[in-house]
This record gives sequence, structure tokens and C-alpha cells, in this order.
Amino acid sequence: MMNLVCFYLVIFLSNIIHGITGFAGTILAMPFGLMLVGYATAKPVLNVLGLLSGIYVFVGFHDSVNWKELKKIVVVMAAGIVGGILIRGMLAGREQMLYRILGIFVILLSIQGLAKQLQIPGSTQRQKDVLIQTHDTPLLYLLLAAAGIIHGIFVSGGPLLIGYLTRKVRDKVSFRATISTIWIFLNSLILFDDIRAGLWDLHLVSIQLLSVPFMLAGMFIGGKLYAIMSQKLFMVITYILLLISGASLLMK
Repeated sequence: MMNLVCFYLVIFLSNIIHGITGFAGTILAMPFGLMLVGYATAKPVLNVLGLLSGIYVFVGFHDSVNWKELKKIVVVMAAGIVGGILIRGMLAGREQMLYRILGIFVILLSIQGLAKQLQIPGSTQRQKDVLIQTHDTPLLYLLLAAAGIIHGIFVSGGPLLIGYLTRKVRDKVSFRATISTIWIFLNSLILFDDIRAGLWDLHLVSIQLLSVPFMLAGMFIGGKLYAIMSQKLFMVITYILLLISGASLLMK
């Protein structure tokens, strides 16, 4: 029971960060969720929360979606998700290996994110200007496919997708609307597979229903804090928390 209460607290806190930074809710909650309630509960619950948050943003900002990029991303990442589901099936019963894979991924992500946040002022913008001009390359499509694989296993492909989308969409409103709409399509695909795999029962549904208010409360508070506090500070805190959570998974 205490682990479940802590899981709801993690959902609440991670969505405060999500409300401030615009991402990192699921990737931050997943490592702690795995340790608290296990893969069979954390993954489907966090997947549906990501789906709901995508619908929430889409309703208000559907006119800003970049449909050209969205179609391309959904096709490539959906193929990656199928690969991730197959990999997950091959590793069934070996959750420790899954935890270590995610732990390594999270640690690498946090180190990269901290390095980016601590760059010399002005250098980040120059890099963004270069990235925006980057044309489609096989490497970018591999990045999308890898994002799909990670999303299919852990519902945490967002950081890799951001690596692609920042090269394609400059406008912040369009970026947020597009990435949120992407989760509607991809998380629905994962939800259908979770139902097919028999993960959902009345107990899991009850956990899911109770988790929604914690997500909404976290996003609401995060939105308020975003207006008055430094986003960079919270980004640094986010990556530090990711580093700690990743290391914790390796020691699990």
C-alpha cells in the first residue's frame, strides 16, 4: 500500500516538472515507478497518463500541429514501437535486464541534458540555428526508430523524439502541439497492445483512475510555477533527478 501511495506522489511531482519544462514527466516517473510498483503496473498506467496529457494539449492547440512532420514521425516511430514490443516479449521474465537498459539510457540522457544546460550563454542558440537547417538524413530516421523502440518498451521515447523534432519545428507552440498529438497516436498503439497482452484488470483500472487527479494537479502547479520561476533551474533539477533515478535502477 505504501509503495502505491509513493507511486502517486511520484506521478504528482514528475508532472510538476512536466508542467514547467514541457517534457520529462514519463521518463522521470518511470524509473521510480518500476521500483515502486513494477513494470506491469508502471508502464501501462504512465502510458495512459501520457495519452491523456496529449489529448489535453491537442484540444486547445490542434490548429498549431505540424501535420507533415507528425505523419512522418508516427509512421517511423510506430515501426520502432513494434520492434520494442518484440524486444520486450523476448525479455519477458527478465525484468532486471530491462531495468538496467533503462538505467543506462536515463544516465546517458541526464549527462547530455546537464551538459547542454550548462553551456556558455549564446552557444545553445547558435546550435539550434544549425539544427533547424538540418535536412532529413538516415541518422535522423534512425533516431526516430530508436525513439520508437524505447517508447515501445518503456513509454519513454520523448527525449529522443525531441532530438529529432527540435531540428524540424522552430515555433514553441507548434512544437508542443505536435509532440503532444504524436503521443495520442503512439500511446494508443501501446494501449491496444497492453490490452491484447492482458495487462488490464479491475485492479489496474482502479490505480489508473486514482492516478489522473495527481497528474492534473501536478501539471496545474507546474504551469503556475513556470510563470514565476526559472525554467533552466528546473531543467537542471530534472536532469539531476534523472541521473539519480538511472543510477538507482542499475543498483536494483
